[in-house]
Amino acid sequence: MVIKYPNGTSYSHDAEKNSKKQSKKKEMSFSKRGMTLEEEINESNAYYLALSKAVIHKKPTPVQIVKVDYPRRSAAVIKEAYFRQASTTDYNGVYNRFYLDFEAKETKNSLSFPLKNFHQHQISHMQDCLKQSAICFVILRFSSSNRLFLLEAKELIVYWENQEKNGRKSIPLKDLEKIGYEMYYGLSPRIPYLSIVDQLIAKEDE
Repeated sequence: MVIKYPNGTSYSHDAEKNSKKQSKKKEMSFSKRGMTLEEEINESNAYYLALSKAVIHKKPTPVQIVKVDYPRRSAAVIKEAYFRQASTTDYNGVYNRFYLDFEAKETKNSLSFPLKNFHQHQISHMQDCLKQSAICFVILRFSSSNRLFLLEAKELIVYWENQEKNGRKSIPLKDLEKIGYEMYYGLSPRIPYLSIVDQLIAKEDE
């Protein structure tokens, strides 16, 4: 199926996000082989919802269908569609009276996270959320090492805006180790990101 943006350009998922290849696991990692970051977050969100701890969902992307084939009477196959509008971030919801809004990205790079994985409209959306005192962040995964980081949106925005000044098009892993929050896989939830959100909320209350 061909899906296109409003400007007519064809859409293709980031190779990192859609890769179904198995990630290397650390000795004590509980991560399932072959799961994408999106699947792991969805599983974590389902766990949080079941325990009535938080209501976080993946945002649906509105699509305009323009071409459908009917190979047989009981089935329809979408051949062409367009995104009605540019997407913002992947997830949003409510936790502990706070509005949460975040994006999830992964890369095969081992020493830095490419900024090209983000788009200007996503950065602008995060800036708007921060103006409303939302808890806004990104979850980043290095698939080669299975390392996970939560990075506050305000930190990401600094790197994004400095691209033109210093020419750096990525966030070094060594920087993420200093300014980000490294997370470790568990059983339930698989990605315990709300424990980091608790720390962000505590900072807000200081």
